[in-house]
Amino acid sequence: MKVIRKIIEIDEELCDGCGNCVPACAEGALVIENGKARVVKDQFCDGLGACMGDCPTGALRIVEREADEFDEAAVEEYLSDKEKGRREGEFIHTGCPSAQIQTFDTSPAGEKHAGPDMTTEGKSQLSNWPVQIMLVPPNAPFLKGADLLVVADCVPVAYRNFHQDFVSGKAVMMGCPKLDNAQAYIDKFAQICQTAGLKSITSLIMEVPCCSALPMIVRKGLEKAAKQIPMEEVVIGTRGQIIERRQVA
Repeated sequence: MKVIRKIIEIDEELCDGCGNCVPACAEGALVIENGKARVVKDQFCDGLGACMGDCPTGALRIVEREADEFDEAAVEEYLSDKEKGRREGEFIHTGCPSAQIQTFDTSPAGEKHAGPDMTTEGKSQLSNWPVQIMLVPPNAPFLKGADLLVVADCVPVAYRNFHQDFVSGKAVMMGCPKLDNAQAYIDKFAQICQTAGLKSITSLIMEVPCCSALPMIVRKGLEKAAKQIPMEEVVIGTRGQIIERRQVA
């Protein structure tokens, strides 16, 4: 039933997606989507404004408008479902910006969010967050049916046209096979390959020996998942040139 009551309103122009408001809301009424905070359902918001003090940009305010009544029973059921999902290993939004699932519009219509005075060449082609392999949950929505780019984290520094040549149109996961946990990587890629329905995988590495472990890790993940997905391996030189491109059977 809709009534006239107080409820949180979010100014998208002011919201920078920091996520501070998410844990501040005891009812779990706020999430970060597409880089902006939003109210999951009006019935989850009690309108008391506990989240407002944690917003650094002043994007949150209390307004009075027609909305569904606050439903405490629905909130309890919602929070119970979230806790059950957390126990079962599903991804749950948190207040940490490094772990919040976000997707970005890289089409011309989304250019206004890319920042002032961004040229076509300079515009970021990144369409997902997070990108670190250890932070990306296997059930992240942006992985569903994606062309996946698995990139060694030194590559963007060496290869000048990284975004335009490799990132555009792909979901990105980044890491270092030398510094990170290789077995954890294998397990994660196995889960992703089992559930995400990937269309293709591109492995982008540097020519240095330690980098060669990254495509091997991805291949072991494929083997563990018993999946066959088209895969390309690309090797970049330390001076930024493409040294080799090969298709993996």
